[in-house]
Amino acid sequence: MFGFSALDLARIQFAFTMSFHILFPAVTIGLASYLAVLELSWLRTKRQVYVDLYHFWLKIFAVMFGMGVVSGIVMAYQIGTNWSYMSEFAGSIMGPVLAYEVLTAFFLEAGFLGVMLFGWNRVGPQLHFVATAMVAVGTLISATWILAANSWMQTPQGYAIEGGRMVPADWLAIIFNPSFPFRLMHMVVAAYLTTALIVGAVGAWQLLRRRDNPAVRKMLSMAMWMLLIVAPIQAVIGDFHGLNTAEHQPAKLAAMEGHWQNTPGEAVGLKLFGIPDMEAETTRYAVEVPHLGSLILTHSWEGQFPGLKEFPKDERPNSLIVFWSFRLMVGLGLLMIALGAWSLWLRRGEQLFTKRLFLRAALCMGPAGLVAILAGWVTTEVGRQPWVVYGVLRTADAVSPHGAPALALTLGIFVVAYFFVFGAGTGYVLRMMRKGPQHFELNRSPEGGPGEGRTPARPLSAADVGNDDEGTGDGDGTGLGINPNPDSGKKGS
Repeated sequence: MFGFSALDLARIQFAFTMSFHILFPAVTIGLASYLAVLELSWLRTKRQVYVDLYHFWLKIFAVMFGMGVVSGIVMAYQIGTNWSYMSEFAGSIMGPVLAYEVLTAFFLEAGFLGVMLFGWNRVGPQLHFVATAMVAVGTLISATWILAANSWMQTPQGYAIEGGRMVPADWLAIIFNPSFPFRLMHMVVAAYLTTALIVGAVGAWQLLRRRDNPAVRKMLSMAMWMLLIVAPIQAVIGDFHGLNTAEHQPAKLAAMEGHWQNTPGEAVGLKLFGIPDMEAETTRYAVEVPHLGSLILTHSWEGQFPGLKEFPKDERPNSLIVFWSFRLMVGLGLLMIALGAWSLWLRRGEQLFTKRLFLRAALCMGPAGLVAILAGWVTTEVGRQPWVVYGVLRTADAVSPHGAPALALTLGIFVVAYFFVFGAGTGYVLRMMRKGPQHFELNRSPEGGPGEGRTPARPLSAADVGNDDEGTGDGDGTGLGINPNPDSGKKGS
């Protein structure tokens, strides 16, 4: 099948479904916490701007949450059908960990999601905030269990092998495996950065379209504060994560750096550019900074770490893929730090909301968090090869005995179905983002009838965008149906 084996197609299918799925939870993790902050801010200040932003992003959260659930179900079935030997060999560990995620996080989210989406006029303000906070906590618990399972596959411990199968010997060691804390922090912070970039991009879009109002200014301001504070923290977490990888997955680190062998007594340079050649066992056209690789990866001026030649050829990750996916992730992270610093500089001159070059940059950086997350997952998953459970179970031994034609057919069906289903959902979300926040009536009477307070506020009913995305050019926000609150002036945003 076009040169692909059944194993290749199974891996492509997993990468495809996983890549689609991870984007939606990443956004909902960040949005859930953002919604909790907005509602808490409203409870403390009673400013209308927080209510307008809350209900605007709540609709987007609902759609993204739904797409995340659907894509997650498909991914779970794909694992069961294409990787049955992995389930047979490691299922007694992987199964319970994933079940804990359902029993804790999913039930918590499901229990409070309805109150969060439809209970604004039906429960008290404090109880509604509790529901929003519980959904946010649920997303974090979900991330905890999923990252615990993935981290255990990267750095397995706490198990025994009995009867040709892995069985749990120490659940605390399984869950709190060596790479778990770093992967969890790295992913959660990445989700917050992704959300901040999306929120900031929506605010920048509205300002570029001359839809200047307190809600738009507030969302851009909050996003840039998050970027300014959290992006440098992510860099520090990434440094600790790299040191952990050097200790527990040295082959992956060598592939990330395109590093093949050490010269006795010489430090390792940091390759900024290069094309790793797996056959020739070298990195062609390398451009590197002397000593910097040793300094960053060993925290020593002359330190060394193992090169790829120290590992058998059949245990080396594909350095070409890992080398560039890692640099894409790091490069985007540096751009995030730069954008946050730029926003701080513009605040001093009160140009944050008027500097069009900055607004265009913020708009262009909107998808950067999603791309960085995908690049990070490519780095961690391809860098783990040829293992599914690192050092224990090879990928080739974990795949189901399906033929290439069957896998090619199901992959094609996935591509077509995802294009239509998630393409439509993503297009709908973008339409809502273009429409922007609108004034939300706090004292609305919950009368019956279509569209009234006692009718469920379906998220998909929010797509009445009309011609709002074309803009009015009046610059006061009235074309969006927004009634700015006088007490939340533009300067104070």
